Amino acid sequence: MTEPLVWLPFEPAELGRVPGGLRYEVVLPEQGVPLPASAAEVAYYVQPYRFSVPDNEVIAELPQLKVVQTLTAGVEHVVGFVPEGVTLCNGRGIHDDSTAELAITLILASLRGIPEFVRSQDRAEWRPLWRPALADKRVMILGYGQIGAAIEDRLTPFQVDVVRVARSARAGVHAIDELPDLLPDVDVVVVVVPSTSATRGLVDATFLAAMKDGALLVNVARGVVVDTDALADALEAGRIAAALDVVDPEPLPPDHRLWRAPHLVISPHTGGASSAMWPRAHRLVREQLERFAAGLPLANVIER
Repeated sequence: MTEPLVWLPFEPAELGRVPGGLRYEVVLPEQGVPLPASAAEVAYYVQPYRFSVPDNEVIAELPQLKVVQTLTAGVEHVVGFVPEGVTLCNGRGIHDDSTAELAITLILASLRGIPEFVRSQDRAEWRPLWRPALADKRVMILGYGQIGAAIEDRLTPFQVDVVRVARSARAGVHAIDELPDLLPDVDVVVVVVPSTSATRGLVDATFLAAMKDGALLVNVARGVVVDTDALADALEAGRIAAALDVVDPEPLPPDHRLWRAPHLVISPHTGGASSAMWPRAHRLVREQLERFAAGLPLANVIER
């Protein structure tokens, strides 16, 4: 029997211990470039980490496909391309550490005024500023899962009070429907919810109005979770501050009002893009392929 074929976006040697019982080919789909003949055989497709349209469109041209594996935690960009009968697995766990690290970076940069210091440095100006500290703040983690727990781990040394919020209540975690009562009492809101129909526009004008004056909103989830115009209004009114790794639309057009909004730090969707990503991606893919080769259930399966 011919061994199942795996398409990888990197060399198999990068997996470290290459799972046996499988064949491997490195394929990076490109617009207008014919697929290799192996498209007729591929059973397991590991998508490149780049949110590229060709990476999704090729799925329809893979008749023997059994599994699509993403390197992203969110799958909203690909789920509509995966036909019934093909298993879709996400990259949950790959980006936890890197995203949590960036969330803390954005909190500290915003609270301690790092952007203002950098601008002063560019002008060779010495401008000391009195800024709020993270210590003693109440920080809400909205969307308390693996990444939320990783954020809390990194917050612990800062002597903060953490408020955990998830879709439903459990021990030590508030339900999302408690937000109206919780928001007025927190200093920082870190958004890490998944992008779903229920979370789209979750952070709207009502949500922002419930935040206390001077509070900080940090979004390392997806841009569509936040109502962009409502946030821009709140920033321009001087009510709150924000630090965003994700925006809507994305990328942000040069003439978009958010670029000019006060009290705002923007990073270009780099939460997972760090040296921490690839070792974790290689480990997850290796473990998934070992399961696949052995006929065992896969991890991170997306229910559709």
